[in-house]
Amino acid sequence: MAPGTRVYLACQPVDMRKGFDGLAAAVQEIIRADPYSGHVFCFRGKRGDYLKILHWDGSGLCLFAKRLEKDKFVWPSKVGAVLRLTPAQMALLIEGCDWRRIRLQPKWPGHNLSSKHL
Repeated sequence: MAPGTRVYLACQPVDMRKGFDGLAAAVQEIIRADPYSGHVFCFRGKRGDYLKILHWDGSGLCLFAKRLEKDKFVWPSKVGAVLRLTPAQMALLIEGCDWRRIRLQPKWPGHNLSSKHL
């Protein structure tokens, strides 16, 4: 993913029969964004086991789809809301993991930058 690319999650379920044009319209209507911006837009169906991701790569729209066979994607219950995810959270979402449990760790755990170490 290119630096500066944002990941948006539409919290309300979307008709998973939608393709490129239908999801591009959903980006405009639900997320209130430009589907050709280069950002990533994630949608889930009502059953919760199907995910579609729409992305403009500079030359065309890309559509990624995944269906979980035995589980559901972790999704917020705030219908009508839109969330921004980090790329790491999106990777966990695609794997079917609970992306809400990510905690940032200090880059240098236990490292103290006091003057005596310089």
